[in-house]
Amino acid sequence: MAKKIVEVAMPQLAESLVSATVDRWLKQPGDMLDMYEPICELITDKVNAELPSTVRGKLVKHLIGAGETVEVGAAICLVEVEAEAEASAEPQSSDSPASSSGEAPASRPAAAVLPAAGFDANAPMRHRYSPAVQRLAAEHSIDLNRVPGTGEGGRITRKDVLEAVASGNAAIETSPAAPTPAPSSAPAPSAASLAPMDPKIPVRSSGIHLSESPRIPSIEVEGQELPGRGEYFIDVTPIRNTIATRMRQSVSEIPHGWMMIEVDVTNLVLLRNKLKDEFRKREGINLTYMPFMIKAVVNAIKDYPIMNSVWAVDKIIVKRDINISLSVGTEDSVVTPVIRHADQKNISGLAHEIDDLARRTREKKLKLDDVNGGTFTVNNTGSFGSILTQPIINYPQAAIITFESIVKRPVVINDMIGVRSMVNLCLSLDHRILDGVICGRFLQRVKENLEGYNLETKVY
Repeated sequence: MAKKIVEVAMPQLAESLVSATVDRWLKQPGDMLDMYEPICELITDKVNAELPSTVRGKLVKHLIGAGETVEVGAAICLVEVEAEAEASAEPQSSDSPASSSGEAPASRPAAAVLPAAGFDANAPMRHRYSPAVQRLAAEHSIDLNRVPGTGEGGRITRKDVLEAVASGNAAIETSPAAPTPAPSSAPAPSAASLAPMDPKIPVRSSGIHLSESPRIPSIEVEGQELPGRGEYFIDVTPIRNTIATRMRQSVSEIPHGWMMIEVDVTNLVLLRNKLKDEFRKREGINLTYMPFMIKAVVNAIKDYPIMNSVWAVDKIIVKRDINISLSVGTEDSVVTPVIRHADQKNISGLAHEIDDLARRTREKKLKLDDVNGGTFTVNNTGSFGSILTQPIINYPQAAIITFESIVKRPVVINDMIGVRSMVNLCLSLDHRILDGVICGRFLQRVKENLEGYNLETKVY
């Protein structure tokens, strides 16, 4: 059968992504590629990601070397495929840009297959599949070319794929000429990852809600020290460069205000101590204080939705979905993966989301979709024993709240001194959108929610 060389282009992995750096190639010239099989690892300005193949064939040539940056839509490698299998990928219309110039449009991978009749092949996002969508389609043997996209620019979302799975109308027909895509290579959760924590691991006690020691940066020195000088250079990674850009943008564009409130979480401490052992046995993860705190914040946002907004120069955009960005520190950066629709989750559901996102962040297994769409940020600087912090707003959100370390202190109650578990909540706010009155009431509501937990509170 005749062979044909096609280009595999850099897809739009996220709406804000305009370029990425090839970290290393997972496939070399001469290797065979299957559909959705990872070709290379990419470094983006948010997370590292694997680039899956959009064709089945033999890798012929790398067009981009390791360490080089490539724009979205640019070709990164050449793949040899069966000519008949590729025939359907060529535009049929003689007046299309591709047929007149002999080149594939830069807005979609050159090896992409045109969709079935009735779908808009010229939708700008039509063939920009995210890795999550590609894996889901492979798992359920769904032909993405037969799935209508409801996302921006005709992009296919996870919801579109799930609807196609339910209807069964987009299943791939197996035949010698069109084999079913290989199953997803994403590993299933191991039994070890679901096992309870090792009881031999000591628990830190400088703050009573600390469960692990803070991670210390491990710096790899590039090159040699300068002669006669006690210094060396460290390359700035794309993620670190993005952090620097966003922080500078946040501080220079957003007039930061700051507030703090003190909360008595004695009942919350008693509640968690009552539930944590049974929860670990039942769910396989630790029950930390964070899901309780995020639940208290989310319920307060429902009462004060202006906290869930962004500044748009001539208007303020209030977000209907409450998507909580969770600050997670790694050895060399801070990443903010997103808990989507946090208001629709109970405490147990939030605990699983937090555990999953924190684990995948530290293992560098986050996808681009995991860090997009946040509307309000929650931070936990108390994990380091901090008791007072002024956080920088996660641009372009309107506010960020930080939970400090829970400490036992003497407190005056009804003219009597008692030992209580106390915590400080620190809020940074965008003073263009928010003022002291609304933020003070918001913090009061978070305080009421946290102090409202008792031994009868349900986590399910």
